[in-house]
Order: sequence, then structure tokens, then C-alpha cells
Amino acid sequence: MDLLFVDINIFESDDDDDDDDDDYNFVVRRPYTIRNKPNNIQVWDDTEFFNRFRLKKETVIHLLHRVEDRLLIIRNKSRSLTPINQLLLALRFYATGNFLRACGDFSGVSISTASRIIAKVSLAIASLSATMINFPETNKEIRTTQRAFYEMYRFPRVIGCIDGTHIRIQSPGGEHAEEFRNRKGFFSLNTQVVCDHNMKIIDIVARWPGSVHDATIFQHSRLRQRLEAGEFHSGILLGDSGYPIKKYLLTPVLHPTIVAEERYNNAHIRTRNIVERVFGVWKRRFPVLSLGMRVKMETVQDIIVATAVLHNIARNQNEEEPPAFVDIPDEEIGDDNVNEEAVPVQDNNIRQALINDYFSRLHN
Repeated sequence: MDLLFVDINIFESDDDDDDDDDDYNFVVRRPYTIRNKPNNIQVWDDTEFFNRFRLKKETVIHLLHRVEDRLLIIRNKSRSLTPINQLLLALRFYATGNFLRACGDFSGVSISTASRIIAKVSLAIASLSATMINFPETNKEIRTTQRAFYEMYRFPRVIGCIDGTHIRIQSPGGEHAEEFRNRKGFFSLNTQVVCDHNMKIIDIVARWPGSVHDATIFQHSRLRQRLEAGEFHSGILLGDSGYPIKKYLLTPVLHPTIVAEERYNNAHIRTRNIVERVFGVWKRRFPVLSLGMRVKMETVQDIIVATAVLHNIARNQNEEEPPAFVDIPDEEIGDDNVNEEAVPVQDNNIRQALINDYFSRLHN
């Protein structure tokens, strides 16, 4: 997992700031109101709970056991949120993409408290990525993954499918703002994702502005260094034509002229489509990824990784796919950088050998 932080103060404030009164030189503190804290585990039945938080109750309890130590309240004040209510507030934010005011009202806390809790919970969940987002590494794991991919559409040696997807953010402002505007015209982080045959995310890079091309992100990733070093033996990734062709990363033939190339492309495209499906499920489970997060950049990055962890947990728990309560534009699901002229063909020996020695003999 490759995650670094850009050194840019992207947002001046988190969300709906209270209005300042410039006519006075002093601040009148509002009286603190103790609000009722709902017990959302008990209030909602299983279906209503799933619709509101995008995960089943038992999955949330499982998650709570893994992050509870990081959410414990040091000062035991009556107005503090328990770890479960902190977790549910963050999940509600991920599930709706609502303003912090709406999520705070839902949990009975102020905007500033909601902002702090979402940042705290997101960091706690993202910290699970070390164990929840991993490539196959042992020989047995690599062979098992290759066999599973092969059984899908008969493409050999595949250990993952790679692509970039744009996570929408609010305009960062400042001199670097336009770096975050992607070719579709909205502000985003271009996030590199690799998935496996089970639709689990096994690598993620969430730090590059939306204007940066997929190939550039891959070139500077730790994953490329690991592939170059041969850590995954004969394993290969499948990517679209926006990526460079390497001995460990294969792309489609842009202009197939023979039957074997057609067979190669057909198997490649059908196999690689799984990463597009991952984007669809991931973003529909957590619509905040598509609605333009208005929080600090560090929190945006934590939320991206946290929701990737939650996606994997949901896959492990055999969670059903959530209903699409929020309409996610097709342009945000993925595949934004396919460009036949983007990357020249290099290191073509492996691809050509597969076409000549395998796909020329393969019968559909």
C-alpha cells in the first residue's frame, strides 16, 4: 500500500463555519446544549441500519473491536460520544456525503465535533490498511491468485488489475488549485487502485492531483519498484492503454490484425473489467467519494483509504452490494485516462510471446 501526503493546506475550514460578527471585538460563547445521543444499533432494524450505514450491524461490531482502542474517550464527560457512536457518525458521513452539520445533527453533536470525529475515525480505520490491503506475496498466494484469474477468462499469470479513478473534492483554492482539476473538469484526487479476483483492493495510492496521468502515478509508486525487483515472480498486472507495457504490466493491443491478437484483447478486457466493477461497488457503497468532500486534505486521503479498508471488510463478510441511493455519474466510476496515444509501446516481448505461444493456440 502506497500512501503519502501532499504538503498543501487545501482547505481553510472544514465545513459550515459559524458566522463572525465584525461589529464586536469580543466573542459571545453560545451556551452548550446537551443533545440526545441516539442508540443507532437499537433504533434501526437490520434493513434500515444497512441503508443508513452501508454495512450490516455485525460487520460494524466486528470493525468496532478492531478500532475501539483508538476511539476510547480519555475524559469521561457525559457529552462525549462512545466509540460506537463515533464510528457510526463517520460511517454516516461516508454513506451520504452530507455536510458535517447534517451528520452532526444525526448524531447529536456540533459541526466542529463531527469534523474532529470523522478525522479521528478515518485515521483509525485507515491504519488497518497494513493488514487489510495487501498483494499476494508467498508463492502459494501468488499461484492461487493466478489460478483464480485464469479460471475467469483464461488469461494466464495475472495477479491483479490496475486502474485510476477520480475521487471528487472541493476546489482547494490557492496557487495549486488547478493541478487538482482533471480532464473532466472537476477537482479530484486521481487514485490508483489494484484489485484481485475477489474484487478486493490490494494496493492503493491516494495522493496525486486529478490532472496527473495514470502512468505517472504508477511510475512513482512503490508498487512499480516492487514489480521491477521481481517480488511477485511471474505475476503480471493488466492495465488499460494509458499504462506503459512492461514485462509485469500488459495492456491491450491497440489495433489487432490477427485472430490471436483479438483473442488476447478479448481475454484482457474481460478480465480487467473487474477493477471497473470494484470502482462501481466502492463508490456506491460510500457516495462521499463522488460528492466532493469538504474536509482537510489529510482527512480526504484518510477517508479514501478507510473506505477501501471497509470495502475489503465488506467483501470478507460477504456483504451484499448496497442500493444506489445516490446517482453516481458514469464518468466517475473509472477509466478516465484511456488514450491510445498516451504511452508508446515498450517492453513488448512478454505480450508478443503470450500472443504467439498461447493465444494463437487458444480456442474460444
